[in-house]
Amino acid sequence: MRTESGHDLRHHGDAEVRDDGGSLVDLAVNVRADTPPVWLREHIAASLGGLAAYPDGRAARAAVAARHGLPVERVLLTAGAAEAFVLLARALKVRRPVVVHPQFTEPEAALRDAGHAVGRVLLREEDGFRLDPAAVPEDADLVVIGNPTNPTSVLHPADAIASLARPGRVLVVDEAFMDAVPGESEALAGRVDVPGLVVLRSLTKTWGLAGLRIGYVLAAPETIEDLQRAQPLWPVSTPALAAAEACVGPRAVAEAAHAAHRIAADRAHLLAGLAGFAPAGLRVAGPAQGPFVLLRLPGASAVRRRLRDLGYAVRRGDTFPGLDEEWLRLAVRDRRTTDAFLRALEQALRP
Repeated sequence: MRTESGHDLRHHGDAEVRDDGGSLVDLAVNVRADTPPVWLREHIAASLGGLAAYPDGRAARAAVAARHGLPVERVLLTAGAAEAFVLLARALKVRRPVVVHPQFTEPEAALRDAGHAVGRVLLREEDGFRLDPAAVPEDADLVVIGNPTNPTSVLHPADAIASLARPGRVLVVDEAFMDAVPGESEALAGRVDVPGLVVLRSLTKTWGLAGLRIGYVLAAPETIEDLQRAQPLWPVSTPALAAAEACVGPRAVAEAAHAAHRIAADRAHLLAGLAGFAPAGLRVAGPAQGPFVLLRLPGASAVRRRLRDLGYAVRRGDTFPGLDEEWLRLAVRDRRTTDAFLRALEQALRP
């Protein structure tokens, strides 16, 4: 889907590694490497014996509610966060939706597909892509923002996002990558004091379940009811429900917290390596606090093609509103992968 501004809202990182990109080292997709772990694969596999029965999401829904200290009436399980964006676009009666960009483009695509005219608030590079609440129009009755934001890796203060709440406004916060932030600082999941708040979470990034499709919505009971009416029957499969229940349990929460600290260390290593390319004009947006980094580089499109020839897939940035062809997004990987990538980048930048 190309908009009047020319951005392809339906281009995502997986496009970089499909077909002839299948053999590349994947720095384009933000799913954590070496996942799902063995224990989770075995848990999901054990659920296959129940495939003859219709899915029953009650236990998984209760587990998610317990994870965030909420009543089950505030939880809706979805086939990934992407389904939640479609439900919001179709079920909510809004007149002036606004999306804060650069960010994940699926919310705007879903709104447009549902017939909405979508306004944009473009955060600026010179401001570090940080949220300015005053830039959001007062008459916006639906506001969508990511935290930490994909692709900028900016973590906005929770208070700044909460300040966007207004009577009669739905405030949608995409926290798909929040569990990759140590301590989940600035999270709004579990808050019930912010009017109109809708928080989306994904279990596909940290746990490597993009092919299974599982996520959830946290919102006021009346909003959950509206979204649930827009869902088909049995929208989440039995294996996905088993995964959801497992991934919000104490063991998994502790494992995700440990992984978040490891990601932070690996990200620091990547950023230190990228700093050495400053003389070539490379700049990193930041401070980066997600499991990916956004960088600006003269001639980035050509560099991206050379990196492919050298065996590495990176995410182009020009499909995100507010960015152009000089931007690339890199997933954070382990130090060995990063060091090899940095050597390839040095080669790709040679005249």
